[in-house]
Amino acid sequence: MRVKLAVGIAGIVLCLAAAAVPVVAHHAFAAEFDANKPVEFTGTVTKMEWLNPHVWLHMDVKKPDGTTESWAFEAGTPNVLFRRGFTKASLLPGTQVKVEGYQAKDGTRRANGRDLTFTDGKKLFMGSSGTGAPYELARPGVDTDRPR
Repeated sequence: MRVKLAVGIAGIVLCLAAAAVPVVAHHAFAAEFDANKPVEFTGTVTKMEWLNPHVWLHMDVKKPDGTTESWAFEAGTPNVLFRRGFTKASLLPGTQVKVEGYQAKDGTRRANGRDLTFTDGKKLFMGSSGTGAPYELARPGVDTDRPR
């Protein structure tokens, strides 16, 4: 009986200790993207996915040889983008835009989007805090992977 009680108490203590440790569900920019591989593409929006934790912009980019590549750009959260001036009608399929960002470390046609520029010159910041973020969005001592 004492052994069962001790095991039960130990289990409860372990569960409480595990619950006290903060869970980090978000990845760091540097874990997935390379600040030393900036990309810049002009293309046509094919799809905008308003998902949590990140919005994804999909676009077709015409290469110099005439072929087309499909790229996906990770953006900030839907709430953050709405506050920056994006709407669900801002980037409908067929919209022409220029996107600047940083390529994925694995070399795929994915990137962390930073700036989005419309054909009329209007520019919106599409990223989250971290590399390439405007100064006011950077968190001192946290966003150490920002290019200098």
